[in-house]
Amino acid sequence: MNKVFKKVFSRQHLSKFLYSITPIFKMVRYFPNPYEEGTAAKDLGPDDITLQINEYVKNITKRLQPSNKNVDGGLYVGVTGVSFMFYYLYKNPMLSEKKNFYMEKALEYLKPALESSAGEKTSFLLGDAGTYALAAVLLKSKGDERYSEFLKMYKALYPHYLNPKFLKCGGDEFFVGRAGYLAGALWITRELKTQIFTPEELYKICDMMVTSGREYSMKYKSPCPLMYHYYNTQYLGAAHGLSFILQMLLTVPGYTHYNKSAARDIKATVDFMASLQTKEGNWPCCMEEVVLDDHKLIHWCHGAPGMVYLMAKAYLIFKETKFLDACIKANEVVWEKGLLRKGPGICHGIAGNGYVFLLLYRLTGDENYLKRAKLFASFMNTEDFVRDARLPDNPESLYEGVAGTVCFMSDLLAPDKAEFPFQDVFSDYIA
Repeated sequence: MNKVFKKVFSRQHLSKFLYSITPIFKMVRYFPNPYEEGTAAKDLGPDDITLQINEYVKNITKRLQPSNKNVDGGLYVGVTGVSFMFYYLYKNPMLSEKKNFYMEKALEYLKPALESSAGEKTSFLLGDAGTYALAAVLLKSKGDERYSEFLKMYKALYPHYLNPKFLKCGGDEFFVGRAGYLAGALWITRELKTQIFTPEELYKICDMMVTSGREYSMKYKSPCPLMYHYYNTQYLGAAHGLSFILQMLLTVPGYTHYNKSAARDIKATVDFMASLQTKEGNWPCCMEEVVLDDHKLIHWCHGAPGMVYLMAKAYLIFKETKFLDACIKANEVVWEKGLLRKGPGICHGIAGNGYVFLLLYRLTGDENYLKRAKLFASFMNTEDFVRDARLPDNPESLYEGVAGTVCFMSDLLAPDKAEFPFQDVFSDYIA
């Protein structure tokens, strides 16, 4: 897009134009949900799920080789993400017969990432920070003392996030920013059952995030106390936006008790986010699109399927029913419009939307949500999906492709422990 076009046709104008022509392509984004309420996923028992997992794994190992050329993109779309998938399977007690195989493959797919950089060192999801985190956890699980080297490498990145000017593109979000580093630190703590940072060290990063959000909010006269940007767009969703940042601030153990002023601003911003939910149950992609009448993106990265984790965490902490109501409302729009044509992945695909139902199942104990999750999994085997779903850019990857789908299928075998990767709202993350 050239500079002249950018000046004449702003993002907001472009969004309005795209939304104005959406009715012409009404069914492009998602398949109509063919299931009636109460439909039983009779064809999807544990054996069927396991067979499907085995088929996906077979295809992944055939089509994506653990080589240096496939390292770029880190956990998100690189071989590191496939390594994480194998570790996820390794942990599942329902798949213990192949535990040794999964560990072997996890290490095999991690190896090239230890030899070549996945991207920026400080990026958790797209770069080397995620590789260090996974390497520490995998090697410790294997009984390899080298795990401590990668733990040190992860911790050595810490000072970067205390730099107020860390990443001009937006240094607070999940993929490349401070929230991602916090997510990794909490995940390592939980997996290794040891505190890798002191509470005070984590609080310093949180304080930096709050300061960053306040300054940006004041500068751009935001309607809430905390606001952030990523490449000059005020995203709200889980991938690059406010919801994941707020979730991490709520998740770091003890932070809201430690910093009462920050806690007030966090709560006020969470309340603001809840107020943006539409009657249908979705959320705008970004603040620039709040003025629009309709919001089509129903993905984990942008929309209700990612926002629901913030609402769930807020409900668990504040005990206010409006947050649970927001989760239930989000579930309904995902049920109606969440069978995405974009593919099977967890970032912007059916498996990521299916995770919404697993979250609601854990939150409420209602078996109907588990049935919905299984029906979404079943749909990925239908003729309509196989024929008409789009092939992702990185079809074997963790976030865009079937490696993430495997994690989702694995969680169907043990739904009481189901969690979207690096986004568990139930753990207290205290070693």
